Amino acid sequence: MVRIAVAGVASLCLLLSPLAPPQAPSLIEHDSVVATRQPGPHNGGGETTAYSFFARAPDLHLVFRKRALHRGAAIGYHRQEEDEIYYVLSGTGELTLNGARSVVIPGTAILTRPGSSHGLRQVGSDDLVVIIAYQQSGSARGR
Repeated sequence: MVRIAVAGVASLCLLLSPLAPPQAPSLIEHDSVVATRQPGPHNGGGETTAYSFFARAPDLHLVFRKRALHRGAAIGYHRQEEDEIYYVLSGTGELTLNGARSVVIPGTAILTRPGSSHGLRQVGSDDLVVIIAYQQSGSARGR
């Protein structure tokens, strides 16, 4: 009798427990599919290639992008509104962070915080290629 009662309670718990929300689909994207030629963001000038990965993924609040700054291109000096991380994959650049200039090379990671200002300029003969990641705010997705 006790076994029947336990089985009944367990069955009732399974029936009444909330169902897990459906899982969003995982995605794989390739450079060649998402590459877009764009002018340097924030009025930086020059030509860049933006690789906006997962830009159409539903309910993703993270922007994950690769950007190649071609010869003479820049991300213009601008005030930061949210935490943003740059990671240099290749090339050489000149970073201006809160007015101070630094040379950045492959392996350099940069964290910019809200309220700070920064810009990044390609220098040398090779493209400056960076990964950029930040949490999406209401208007940030189109950068």
